[in-house]
Parts: sequence; C-alpha cells; structure tokens
Amino acid sequence: MSDTTEKIRPLRDRLIVKRLESDEKTASGLFIPDSAKEKPQQGIVVAIGEGKVTEDGKTIPMVIKKNDTILFGKYSGQEIKLDGNDLLIMKEEDVYAVFEQ
Repeated sequence: MSDTTEKIRPLRDRLIVKRLESDEKTASGLFIPDSAKEKPQQGIVVAIGEGKVTEDGKTIPMVIKKNDTILFGKYSGQEIKLDGNDLLIMKEEDVYAVFEQ
C-alpha cells in the first residue's frame, strides 16, 4: 500500500483513507453476500495534506496523522481507485473521531 500512496499527495486539508474490511458473516455464523454488506465507516489514514489555509494565508496543520484509525460519515468522501486499491479522499472536517491506540 505504501507504494501506491507515494504516487498521490492530497492537497490542503484533505486526506486519503483505506476503508477497514467489513465482517464476512453475522454473529450467528451466516455469511453476508456482497450486495447486502454496508460499507464500513472506519478506515486507516494513508496520506494527509499539509493543512487548511486561512484567508490571511496561514496554514493550520492537520490534527489527523498518517496511520490513524478514524470514524467518518456513511457518505463522506469521494471514492477513488489507485493501482487496484479502493480508497477515499475526504476533508479533515468529514472525520468524526480518531480511535486511540
């Protein structure tokens, strides 16, 4: 994955996220078909921009760091495909929380 993310650099307050995989089966052991799966709302940050630029030209650094595990909205971000990998590109403000490690 690192080889892929070296080919793209998000601008300003944007970040690139790889969704975490969803469960393949229910708690009772039933397998979930792909058509019925919901897309996970958690992911790993694989690349970040330099930060938000204010109207007076100052840059506010990103709070989110590379490799953070984040929680985001169901419809957040724009899906992109890079070297066969499904990724999301979104603004930092679309992130609801960062999981503590």
